[in-house]
Amino acid sequence: MTTVGALMGFLLLSTSGMSQAGITNQPVVPVGPSLEVAMTAYNAVPGQTDEDPFTTASGAYSNPEVVAARSQDLKEELPFGTIIEIDGPAEDQHSCGYDVVSPVIGYRVIADTMNKKFTNRIDVLLGTDTNITLANGRKMNASKVMGVCHGVTVRVVGHIDPKRMTKMPKTQTELAMLVTGSGNALARK
Repeated sequence: MTTVGALMGFLLLSTSGMSQAGITNQPVVPVGPSLEVAMTAYNAVPGQTDEDPFTTASGAYSNPEVVAARSQDLKEELPFGTIIEIDGPAEDQHSCGYDVVSPVIGYRVIADTMNKKFTNRIDVLLGTDTNITLANGRKMNASKVMGVCHGVTVRVVGHIDPKRMTKMPKTQTELAMLVTGSGNALARK
């Protein structure tokens, strides 16, 4: 009986941090709509954000590991706290560098919003130091390599309580653990 009690205590302690953060553990099966959108990428720097590039519209820190923004017309389908999985466009596009940038995208949490002029769009936050080496050997920031991708599929795979956005996962590994329920899963594809 002591072993069972210890095991139950371990399980309770190991999952209590996630439930206190208001995060629901969802399977990798879509739990909400799948949307076809355009996708771009941005950096948390003046000129690409508002006057405070380190705080998202939801109040969360602008973490380039896990944050994405959505256009304002998608606020009903993709409210703050929505965890999404992204599949690139079905066809090759000259202006889209998704295939090159996809290893740094992983799962994303909708925590920011875009300028009103954009519609039906997702904008993935990437680090200013996230550089991609191109075929010609030149290094370029991943957000510039991304360009504009049309026909991207976004699937809702989980949710974080929007009142607790300041406690959202900080890494792709933590985010993947929420989505898959596994400590061994990696969110990066």
